[in-house]
Amino acid sequence: MFRFLTSGESHGPGLTIIVEGIPEGVPLTEGYSAVQLARRQRGYGRGGRMKIETVFAEIRGGVRHGETLGSPVGMTIENKDWVNWETAMAVEDVGDTSHDERSKRVTRIRPGHADLPGAMKYGFQDVRDVLERASARETAARVAAGAVAMRLLEEFGIRLHSHVISIGGIKAEIPDVIDWQAVEESPVRCADPEAATRMMAEIDAAKEAGDTVGGTVEIIAENVPIGLGSHVHWDRKIDALVAQALMSINAVKAVSIGPGFEVADLRGSQVHDVILPLTDPDNPWQRETNRAGGTEGGLTDGMPLVARSAIKPIATITNPLPSVDLDTGDLVQAHYERSDVCQAPPAGVIGEAMVALVLAEAFMEKFGGDSIPETRRNYEGYMATVGPRLKYQ
Repeated sequence: MFRFLTSGESHGPGLTIIVEGIPEGVPLTEGYSAVQLARRQRGYGRGGRMKIETVFAEIRGGVRHGETLGSPVGMTIENKDWVNWETAMAVEDVGDTSHDERSKRVTRIRPGHADLPGAMKYGFQDVRDVLERASARETAARVAAGAVAMRLLEEFGIRLHSHVISIGGIKAEIPDVIDWQAVEESPVRCADPEAATRMMAEIDAAKEAGDTVGGTVEIIAENVPIGLGSHVHWDRKIDALVAQALMSINAVKAVSIGPGFEVADLRGSQVHDVILPLTDPDNPWQRETNRAGGTEGGLTDGMPLVARSAIKPIATITNPLPSVDLDTGDLVQAHYERSDVCQAPPAGVIGEAMVALVLAEAFMEKFGGDSIPETRRNYEGYMATVGPRLKYQ
């Protein structure tokens, strides 16, 4: 079984990541995950913490001499800001903390954050016990886990990308062929330079107003084999798994596979992707369009898997909204913590990681062996059978 777990709080000593189910023989280095973590850290509209943290995932187990061993891969990420929070976030009871400003109870609830429902669920008297784990800092651990999944998928030619398609109502014109290097160089990870300029202006305007702004991102997985997922079981459908993974990212409020809601207003003849006659025996079942987003009936269909997620404006606002106090229920201004203005650019990178983790699980469920050579034999044996039946069997 392929799975991952994360542990740690935003201002605690660090984050811990365990990835289980990776076969033996996957090339993996700390430098590879460092590239993915650096991509998450960039983006126009990021907050002050990005200037403090240089995120690096140290591999603590499961890898020897640059290759996975088949045992769980363990990693840790240090929180450099921990030195300022050693009292407030101490593991042991430190007694009287009245002298420490950061140790003061947080009772002013933020609308749109996990503060209120989290405090009610666990009976907390201090909202910090919620916000520390609900913070988007945890997504650094997901990107580190996703890097392990990506490295596995790359062994079989699967690549992931993402780009921003809107921020604050400003929509990009998506080119037919996306220049991924240009996206990586864009401050807002947008393939449309003119729209990117206007997106940055919108972020600046929101910051000046003490506000935040949301957006939409698209994640694309290329060279995904046909048949991952299930048409049989509701909880194994690949599009459902992708949607759940993306919805789990902080501030994501909607997910679509392919154009999603747009197809609801069209007729079937305008939506479904016509399957083309066989011309290339090595690449059967081709299509001219991909409106289904690479899935049919809960299974990948051999086309690129495309998912979009909508990111709401961040709940922590410099000019706080009216709210209530946890103790009294009286009117107060919502609590403020250092935060970003816009999370759309890094949300794409986090989305890549989550989609990679879903695909890695589905891939290993279908082809899994204890080692890369065994998994490759299973994969190649299957791929030799996925053409027209009278030609391939």
